[in-house]
Amino acid sequence: MDGRISNFSQVASLRRYVLTEGKERGVEVIDCDNGKLRFLLNVSKALDIMQIYHEGENVSFISKNGFSTSDKAFVKRFEGGALYTCGLDGVGSVENVELHGTFHNIPARVLSASCSESGIYVEAIIEDSELFGKHLVVRRKISSEIGSSYVKVEDELVNLGDSDERFCLLYHINLGYPFLDEDVKVSGNIDKCEPRTKWAEINQKDYNVMGKALPNAEETCYFLSLRDPYIEVENAKINKKVRLEFSSSFTEFVLWKSTREKDYAMGIEPSTTKLDERFEYSVIKRGESKKFSMKFFVER
Repeated sequence: MDGRISNFSQVASLRRYVLTEGKERGVEVIDCDNGKLRFLLNVSKALDIMQIYHEGENVSFISKNGFSTSDKAFVKRFEGGALYTCGLDGVGSVENVELHGTFHNIPARVLSASCSESGIYVEAIIEDSELFGKHLVVRRKISSEIGSSYVKVEDELVNLGDSDERFCLLYHINLGYPFLDEDVKVSGNIDKCEPRTKWAEINQKDYNVMGKALPNAEETCYFLSLRDPYIEVENAKINKKVRLEFSSSFTEFVLWKSTREKDYAMGIEPSTTKLDERFEYSVIKRGESKKFSMKFFVER
């Protein structure tokens, strides 16, 4: 270690704590800071990423609900967050399944968490199981190099049960103010854009541009066909860009925009399926494993 450094926490840190106030009471957090990027991991909720800061400035959408250990209905509980993992039983609205599935609500079991010159590394297991039924396990690794502009998520889905199982998976990655603002633009090698709703179709010419915040504005959602597995979102006003790279095991991509006042958000969402009537489950055989990953960059 550099002789000018008395304690490595001068450069980067990893701290674990439990929130104590209001609705947040009981939420277990791993707070990671690599010196440029700070990201908060929610142990109570599948080791999803609560919030990302770049050089001290927030990038993520946090809903008015905030964070909690609550099991209330989705619209009263959905916190947004930098990463909200949807699945494994449902993505979007699926009959007899909670909106966006139940995976996010499963607490993680942390196997290791470290911060050193070699980087920040956190590893955990999230188990989705039923008596006389499925036993699906996600082995999640989250990492970041010291001083880097990225955080990486690597998931290995393993079927430890005695039968083949259906599943679906979507990374609901949510951007918010001050990074997200009017005229922020989405780009990538986009072959095709399909609107999800009639309102989205009416507004399709501006599908890749964020509008201004308006009262009672209706959300829009699009299915993008990408030639390469990445997307970029740029805020030219503050000279800052988000780049999301993801594994080809995600065969679909969803772009979600809400310009409603107080719910101002954008979702960039690699997925194994489209939504609504185009929703389809994938299958993982007994004893099989499947890998999914993403790398989230914030750069100037």
